[in-house]
Amino acid sequence: MRLPIERNQECPFDPPARLRDLPPMARLEMADGHQGWLATTMAAARTVLGDPRFSARQELKHAAVHVVRPGGAARPAPPGFFAATDPPEHTRYRRLLTGQFTVRRMRLLEPRIEQIAADHLDAMAKAGPPVDLVTAYALPIPSLVICELLGVPYSDHDFFQDRSAALVTPDRDGAQATADLTAYLGELVRRKRVEPGDDLISGLTGELTDEELTYVALILLVAGHETTANMLALGVFALLKEGLPFEEGPVEGAVEGPVGGAVGGAVERAVEELLRWLSILHQGAPSRAALEDVEVAGELVRKGETVALSLPVINRDGAVFEDPDALRLDRPDARRHLAFGHGVHQCLGQQLARNELRIGYRALFERFPGLRLAVPATEVPLKHDASVYGVRCLPVTWPTAD
Repeated sequence: MRLPIERNQECPFDPPARLRDLPPMARLEMADGHQGWLATTMAAARTVLGDPRFSARQELKHAAVHVVRPGGAARPAPPGFFAATDPPEHTRYRRLLTGQFTVRRMRLLEPRIEQIAADHLDAMAKAGPPVDLVTAYALPIPSLVICELLGVPYSDHDFFQDRSAALVTPDRDGAQATADLTAYLGELVRRKRVEPGDDLISGLTGELTDEELTYVALILLVAGHETTANMLALGVFALLKEGLPFEEGPVEGAVEGPVGGAVGGAVERAVEELLRWLSILHQGAPSRAALEDVEVAGELVRKGETVALSLPVINRDGAVFEDPDALRLDRPDARRHLAFGHGVHQCLGQQLARNELRIGYRALFERFPGLRLAVPATEVPLKHDASVYGVRCLPVTWPTAD
């Protein structure tokens, strides 16, 4: 079996049926012909992501689908590209960055996120329906936030949005996009050393080299908006298609939850359930390479073999979640999902993403309670081939006073 496998347009949020029928560890042919494995259960995934006998180093792994890796697939990741490293190298970068992404610091960003959302909703209301929610709302919110966090001038957002999208779209030139982004960020890092500001890059100039900071910024810039933007748009699509607008039913409780409340409240549960149910990392990511022979779910993974994860299937594991295929926004245990990974590589910016989603969903449906799709659901274009699943555009409309 090989990836990618397209989802059914009639059921765009469900994992492909072929993947649902697989055993916990199934043989998978990687993009380069390597014979590896695909993990499909929560227990197998946690073993792979949490066991130090599995490595995240890019030069040891075989990709499930064609991707561009900084420095080249057969070479170690360049300094600072911490997502493709193992401890102790990874530990050093992680410790430096953890202080920049504390829950407290992410909470302090909430008023700014709320203002960004409100500004774009005002613009939507002024323009009038219909609008493409991706370009009008879902993409600008995380883009603006990550720009401000890193100290990237928002005037350059079109540039990095285009290059970031190229990195996760197979028919784009990912190598050129990577080169463009690293050149841009390298120059930004050099400017920050001369004229530091109140931003993450400036705060790390005393700890990291220019090259390290460039690749740290590259990871954060791409991950900081591409995933959240797709989750915002795809989540709205799911709610509208499934008939769960925020003004009625169980979603009503989600809206009334406090924006700044503790995790576990109604809004938070709704966000966690959408993260679980949608699982936008859908093409065998993340993955790990075995450093020695390891038994996983009754199968022997040989040293050098790569194990990819099918998160859409794993997050629908019936052994973990009751009625896993149902979208239940009040699900109490939705947070057990692996949308943000597991183990030492668990997503560094997950609290920021949660805040953006929580504020973004709530503000949208409070402002436009009659929001609905402007086209039939089957006409919404899906990103089947992209590394991050989502919609290419989302035409929406709402009742007006006229």
